[in-house]
Amino acid sequence: MQESPFPLNFDVIIVGSGAAGLYTALSLPNNFRIALVTKDKLKRGASDWAQGGIAAAINPDDSPLFHLQDTLKAGVGLCDTQAVKYLVENAAISIQSLLEMGVDFDRVKDDNNNIPHPLAMTLEAAHSFPRVLHAADTTGRAIVSILRQKVLDSPHIQVYEQAYALSLWLNESKNQCLGISLLYENQIRWLSAKAVILATGGGGQVFAQTTNPHVSTGDGVALAWRSGAILRDLEFVQFHPTALNMPNTPHFLISEAVRGEGAHLVDEEGKRFAFDYHEKGELAPRDVVSRAIYSHLHKTCKNPALGKVYLDLRPISPSRIEYRFPNIIDKCQQWGIDLFSQRIPVSPAAHYWMGGVCVNLQNQTSINGLYAIGETASTGVHGANRLASNSLLECVVFAENFRHLSLDSFSQPSITISNQQNIDDDWQEEMELISHIRASLPITMWEGAGICRTKEGLEKALHQIDNWRIQLETLSIYQFINNISSSHQYNLTSSQAQQQLKLATETINLLDVGYLILKSASFRTESRGGHYRLDYPHTDDNWQIHTLVKNNSWWQGN
Repeated sequence: MQESPFPLNFDVIIVGSGAAGLYTALSLPNNFRIALVTKDKLKRGASDWAQGGIAAAINPDDSPLFHLQDTLKAGVGLCDTQAVKYLVENAAISIQSLLEMGVDFDRVKDDNNNIPHPLAMTLEAAHSFPRVLHAADTTGRAIVSILRQKVLDSPHIQVYEQAYALSLWLNESKNQCLGISLLYENQIRWLSAKAVILATGGGGQVFAQTTNPHVSTGDGVALAWRSGAILRDLEFVQFHPTALNMPNTPHFLISEAVRGEGAHLVDEEGKRFAFDYHEKGELAPRDVVSRAIYSHLHKTCKNPALGKVYLDLRPISPSRIEYRFPNIIDKCQQWGIDLFSQRIPVSPAAHYWMGGVCVNLQNQTSINGLYAIGETASTGVHGANRLASNSLLECVVFAENFRHLSLDSFSQPSITISNQQNIDDDWQEEMELISHIRASLPITMWEGAGICRTKEGLEKALHQIDNWRIQLETLSIYQFINNISSSHQYNLTSSQAQQQLKLATETINLLDVGYLILKSASFRTESRGGHYRLDYPHTDDNWQIHTLVKNNSWWQGN
């Protein structure tokens, strides 16, 4: 028997290191042995990119009831009222917790530029009151940087950076998750735990245009689906209307708060066209604004796919812009835009996935010992369309539930390494197909399941993905990933093999995510929230019900 160079047995394994994963790690009892697995460096994740803020009804003129009503309205009939009620009623407690940790939210300034006590709150689209707190325009980073340091300072939390969860380890007879297989430091090994928590974020990289970082490949949802967990509402994808659109630049998100502060959305002629599509213009719900841009470009551009509109910040005072949006100023300057005198070219991009692994108020999935949180989960809070700035709040509020996690009812196998296998396979020839799929899939998904969908477009994309999945299943690297034995430790003889396994794993996950979105979008024959079909353009009361998925079965349910 070979001794392992690092711990293999934990109380809890968390997969993912954004706000949801980090706050969860800190919320769990500190007598638990915790493994935090992140496939990149700990400093990277979608939460780092979150500019918009965190919503909470803490203004004396506001109330959790108003926040509840706004959230339910945005969710277009598909929110779980109990989940939303829990979110809004616990928001103030979570904000206080973040303040005590040291998160430096913006404060109200007086005429002398002094900063008195009151927290500054901004109005964002579809909110009836100013209730969104910010830390300049890098709120996610401000929160995550503090959480990250506290995790690193916690001796009971073991962090595994640049580590890939390949599969979940299940006891099928007990419907219980026992741990994960992990690709780490040129080895594949198993970690056991009484509970596994998926916090891997969304799957925005399945689309050609997305505000998500490169790590957002839907890993947690794909892992849960392949293990037989119930998923929910995967067709609902929020396309943020204003991502930077310039050649050879990332689709950097231009925060909704910019429009909340008074920026205008205009076309090439300078017309504020959004009012032609909704009475609230730029402050309509995100899906409405995204479709307004989509429709306007199709009316006014010869090639709508290459078209763009503009955000004009000049109606906002320069001092206000400097105070509220220093990061956006810096990013625009990097790409040659002086937003004080120039308009910012923008277009919609995939931003947030409302669907995910179905969980209850305690974050439990349909598999014993398996939990999900953050964008990976479907708590019922967001319904068909997320209300702006509710996502960071959801991460914190629902992570608080893990303070009361009991592991007494879960058994745990003790892992020992009984067999070692050296892997010297060279999968280089198979990488050409995998790289082709990885590059082509986001374009296929953007065309087939982007802002506006049709039966024909969905079926065409599904046909392509089915073909790719069939091709992948013939590859030896695919068969290796799907036949990893829990009695083995695998030693990779080259770093190249590790990189090949990473690329193949992410590509498999993205294909699964694409398949799930397309099938769910085909299943729902109406338009609602983040799901819009040109061939079924109206909301249908018969569809005010969730789309549920398990294995390859789709059905309507609560």
